[in-house]
Amino acid sequence: LDVKTKADLDEAVKAGKALVDFWATWCGPCQMMGQKIERELLPQMPELKVVKVNVDEAPELAAQFGIMSIPALFCYRDGAKVAEFIGVTDAATIRSALG
Repeated sequence: LDVKTKADLDEAVKAGKALVDFWATWCGPCQMMGQKIERELLPQMPELKVVKVNVDEAPELAAQFGIMSIPALFCYRDGAKVAEFIGVTDAATIRSALG
């Protein structure tokens, strides 16, 4: 799910478990993290909603969240942010943060 506005992001994370991935097409570590999410995280957490925010397409949204480095991963459970990771992060670490 790609979002570009705060309203869309809030709607996407309001229920269940969600991972917000701030990324960019030119960012190598972002590409690696995207593959980790697809291969290692989603197969074990099919209920997880992955919300992608391309910082080049949504700079205002990235600024609202204070994104200075990417990939930046925010973990949400029922609308509340429960964890935040900067850089390529182990899938097990994300899984445990989301519960």
